[in-house]
Amino acid sequence: MKATITKRVTVLAAVLAAAVASAWAADSLQSEAQQAIQTFKQKDPTLDTYFNTAAGYAVFPGVTEGGFIVGGARGKGVVYQNGKAIGQATVTKATIGAQAGGQSFSEIIFFQTPETLRQFKSSNFELSAGVGGVVAAEGAAQTAAYQQGVAVFTLPKSGVMGKAAIGGQKFKFQPFE
Repeated sequence: MKATITKRVTVLAAVLAAAVASAWAADSLQSEAQQAIQTFKQKDPTLDTYFNTAAGYAVFPGVTEGGFIVGGARGKGVVYQNGKAIGQATVTKATIGAQAGGQSFSEIIFFQTPETLRQFKSSNFELSAGVGGVVAAEGAAQTAAYQQGVAVFTLPKSGVMGKAAIGGQKFKFQPFE
């Protein structure tokens, strides 16, 4: 009987620890996303137009990419609708072609319409090689335009990656409970 109670207490403690760790990770990711938003706005104040008019946006504060002929990238981010965090997303990217190196960058994807945001939240959303990202810099948002319902802005953080490759990005969305 004593062993059963000890086992139950151990299981309960493990479940509580996992819940606390999950909540901490979500809070940490949201804090990183807010910091990334501030950094993007500092680099290009004209991005405010996108933040104020988009149906929603996904902020990936740290995407890590690497490759040699075959490449890939992965990162986690926060999805916002009407300025409110509604869930988290994972981006996975695969590329093939002339490429070498590794880098880390931040990325924001703005969704032009509620329909484009809905498609993203369905976790069947992909960005093809035809949708390019604009490097955030003073005034870059003034000349950028939505392509296929999205506008993508990136901000290099570290590393060097040279490439002439093709590929795409796939996203998985998970709403906050």
